[in-house]
Amino acid sequence: MSTVEEKYAAGKRLREAVPRSSHAEFERRSEVDPVAILLSQDEDRISSLVPVRHARMGESPYAFYRAGAKLMAADLATTPTTNLIVQASGDAHLANFGWYGSPERKLVFDANDFDETLPASFDWDLKRLVASFVIACRDNGFDAGEREGTARYCAEQYRDAMRSYASSGLLKVWYAHHSAQDVLDRLQKEWNKKERKKLVKGARKARGKDSRHVLGKLSEKEAGDFRIIDDAPWIIPSRRLRDLIGVDPDEVRHSVGVALSDYGTSLPDHVAFLYRQYELVDVALKVVGVGSVGTRAYIALLIGRTDDDPLFLQIKEASPSVLEDYFGAGPYANQGERVVQGQRLMQTVSDIFLGWTSGKLSHRDFCVRQFKDMKASAMIEDYDVQRMKTYARACALTLAQSHARSGDPVAVTGYIGTGDVFSEAMTEFGVAYERQNAADYEAFDARVGFPEATS
Repeated sequence: MSTVEEKYAAGKRLREAVPRSSHAEFERRSEVDPVAILLSQDEDRISSLVPVRHARMGESPYAFYRAGAKLMAADLATTPTTNLIVQASGDAHLANFGWYGSPERKLVFDANDFDETLPASFDWDLKRLVASFVIACRDNGFDAGEREGTARYCAEQYRDAMRSYASSGLLKVWYAHHSAQDVLDRLQKEWNKKERKKLVKGARKARGKDSRHVLGKLSEKEAGDFRIIDDAPWIIPSRRLRDLIGVDPDEVRHSVGVALSDYGTSLPDHVAFLYRQYELVDVALKVVGVGSVGTRAYIALLIGRTDDDPLFLQIKEASPSVLEDYFGAGPYANQGERVVQGQRLMQTVSDIFLGWTSGKLSHRDFCVRQFKDMKASAMIEDYDVQRMKTYARACALTLAQSHARSGDPVAVTGYIGTGDVFSEAMTEFGVAYERQNAADYEAFDARVGFPEATS
């Protein structure tokens, strides 16, 4: 086994093959067609929802960026890569972090989307995160200096956190977490009294978002039974599937039921015991985040002992990661299991109902989790420069902790170093990619067009 000194030295030697300053470089190769890559993802999606996807992409350059994980992976494949492997997110933009409920019913802050997770090079995740802040800052009207300052701060925070983990024991790294309250407290310091009150109210609201809350929002009683409401195109209950998208509702309900029965075998025995006490009562097709619109995602309403004892689950299609073409398929043949096992490795705590199913629902793989369980996202549209930096710190520390759990923080720190060379390169890359994203946004609009968003 290599010593800490040897691992650090190996990371440092890697600078010779992949200079840290080289990460600043980005120039797209002429053979890459961004519009074609983005449209290729529409081919296996529900055709009636593709216009919804395009409308959401057209809301802003940042919304467009959120849908571009596959495009960015193709771009990153042409850039210098360290191949210091971690369990990567594959889509580590700033909106894929946020608050959710722990099994102890506490609010935690962590990464919260793992559709693209796969063992991959740490720098790919960091580049996507840094670029997301540059793009979001431009959307918020920040000037060039403010955009660069936020990006640099994000990269610096990642560097410093990784250095801390490199000097920590394995268990200390594993148990480390970033308090949701710490993130909220830091944000509150930058806000006036009225804004702080709004933030506290939002946190309190998130804590109340459980299955009982969702039951009141998304269901109604019909002939004595609960039914999921019709809110097309965002929520299409099974009884409306034939009318709206030409799908047999009975077949969907049966398939989801069989899939959920199969899903129970992926749960730990003690959780499976709890899960088996619930009964499935209704199913709906659900439009999910910008990058996933048009994929097959369902919500299922299950009822326990009484009507006041619901469980809402999300059954989300899991396709091969956008990183697979560049880093291999990974150890899991089932894409749902890939997502779940990657999530468990990256998060400090995970949903107890996290599991997977396959083969019984449209012949596709799916991952399953609780729906809207104490989830909340940062409203970055309201953030000024200081608040954006505070949020950048939270995301950077969280990403570093995930990478340190699954990779070698000593080798990564040996490569990054303690100075500014690496963080400056990440900043320059983020600025360059923001310009590329803006050009891609215009190109997509010119060739395809963005439909008006459905209210």
